[in-house]
Amino acid sequence: MRILDADEARDCVDGLVHFDTQRAPDGLDLTVEDVFEVTGPGSLDFGGSEFDPAPRERIEPELASPDDDYGWWELDPGSYVVHYNEGVDLGAGQVGELHPLPRLQQAGASHGTLVLHGTRETVAALLNVGEGGCHLKENCRVSRLVIAEPS
Repeated sequence: MRILDADEARDCVDGLVHFDTQRAPDGLDLTVEDVFEVTGPGSLDFGGSEFDPAPRERIEPELASPDDDYGWWELDPGSYVVHYNEGVDLGAGQVGELHPLPRLQQAGASHGTLVLHGTRETVAALLNVGEGGCHLKENCRVSRLVIAEPS
């Protein structure tokens, strides 16, 4: 497998906020578009006929100052779903790996590593926020997408 550089990975990603800032030696950083609080339990059974996703409510970001262009999500400890600004369209044989940036973890939150195949217009991750909480600004970079393809 060969890892695509940022210029190559760019062809597989729509909705980049600012390519020059999002580029990385081994891929692209993805940015937060929406945050949803998980408000109750989901259900999962063996066969899938009783699957029910966990309910969630969208959280509106709040401006710290009236002059600000972008707001903040002030997240309490708990579970959230983040939707990214970027969509992913992987070609045949390509695999994407989405993992948290170290600074997300240093800010008190994290998400599991996701493996992506095919096309996803909405990319989402389950964000777990630790006891201290975490503040996220609109369009902040929280995850790195690394794309591999057969050599």
